[in-house]
Amino acid sequence: MSLHAAPASAQEATLYKNPQCGCCESYADYLRENGFTVEVKPTHDLAQISRDAGIPDDFQGCHTGFLDDYVISGHVPIDVVNRLLEERPEIAGVTLPGMPLGSPGMGGAKQEPFKIYTVEEGVSPTVYSVE
Repeated sequence: MSLHAAPASAQEATLYKNPQCGCCESYADYLRENGFTVEVKPTHDLAQISRDAGIPDDFQGCHTGFLDDYVISGHVPIDVVNRLLEERPEIAGVTLPGMPLGSPGMGGAKQEPFKIYTVEEGVSPTVYSVE
């Protein structure tokens, strides 16, 4: 069973998050500010949803979203999301592991460049973008 359906042209996204995570709500707001319609779905099964989407445990972000035909895990900057949607690479999606300070939806100052990785079935993640 697919966890996401093809969205309408209005850039719809579905974001799964742990019920108690506030930064995930901030990331959903960030997507909204950038033109997406976002449905937030609190879940206690986030790790399994992420695994089912092909994201290895060590590369999971604190939320997992589905938009268009892609999975977006973690606090991925909008420029990377837009690049993914524009270039349409043959990958499952992208992930920014963990909860890096200064990333969209997170507080604090950016400590180092963000490494965003590819998500591909049966392939180890590789760097998609450094922001």
